Amino acid sequence: MSAAAPVWMLDTNILSHAIRYPRGPLAVRIQQLSAQTETALCTSLVVECELSFGAKKVGSISLVSKIETLLRFVPSKAIDHNVVQHYASIRTHLEKAGTPIGPNDTLIAAHALALDCTLVTDNETEFRRVPGLRVENWLTGIN
Repeated sequence: MSAAAPVWMLDTNILSHAIRYPRGPLAVRIQQLSAQTETALCTSLVVECELSFGAKKVGSISLVSKIETLLRFVPSKAIDHNVVQHYASIRTHLEKAGTPIGPNDTLIAAHALALDCTLVTDNETEFRRVPGLRVENWLTGIN
């Protein structure tokens, strides 16, 4: 991994928790890590889509603003062609095993693998099925 590569990719449920509890321990951790280095944290464009959908669905301009603010600390990474092969491998493996995960989660996992990031999520059960994906849950002990 190059020096400029992100270390952790934050999933939707992690960012949602940080938005709901902006002074909570998770939000503080995100702010501290982003202050240490601009490249430590990222999220997937898929996660940004999920967050934007949630805000649009409830019609909250305030929530849109909170998401935009958080994404200044946690930049959203675009999906590139490297994600395609990881996606195909993950989906094939999980479907053959009879343990598929949702399409957005498959894309997020593929994106984390393509960037060589550890995925930070509260959805460990799903993501631990993905071979080679490093998973951490920063909400353990907080909830």
